[in-house]
Amino acid sequence: MSQDVERVYTVNLGKVLLSPDNQRAKRAVNMIKEFARHHLKIEQVKLEEDVSHLLWARGIKHPPRKIRVRMTKTDEGYVLVSKYEGEEESIEKEEEKTEPQKVEPSKVEPEKEEQSLKVEPEPAAKPEPAAKPDDVPEFFKKKDEEIKKKPKSKSKD
Repeated sequence: MSQDVERVYTVNLGKVLLSPDNQRAKRAVNMIKEFARHHLKIEQVKLEEDVSHLLWARGIKHPPRKIRVRMTKTDEGYVLVSKYEGEEESIEKEEEKTEPQKVEPSKVEPEKEEQSLKVEPEPAAKPEPAAKPDDVPEFFKKKDEEIKKKPKSKSKD
């Protein structure tokens, strides 16, 4: 083989959930290898470290449901499975296209512009002054006087 064959696949890992929860990430690795063997017809499959980190990122119990990978047949006779990153670039391009175009403001009459500029901000509400000691209800005044009159009891040590 003089040329490398490269293909991009989305591998569905939904059946991983059928295995016990403490073996799911291991099963996901095996499913990706099985998928590569089936589609590229080569027995020897190697996963890149990025793919492994992606599968194990949330632990052994919660691997992703789907994974987008690039599978490459190499001259050495094995399939190399790597993380597909081209999707992120296309998403960024789409976001640039969907940005709203700047619309020039329609010509507004000068009188209306002046009126809109003359709008004065309303003054902020002033906080109410704190209650003065004279504003204390009589009930509380009586309680305070009773407390002051009582002698302090000495504690027995």
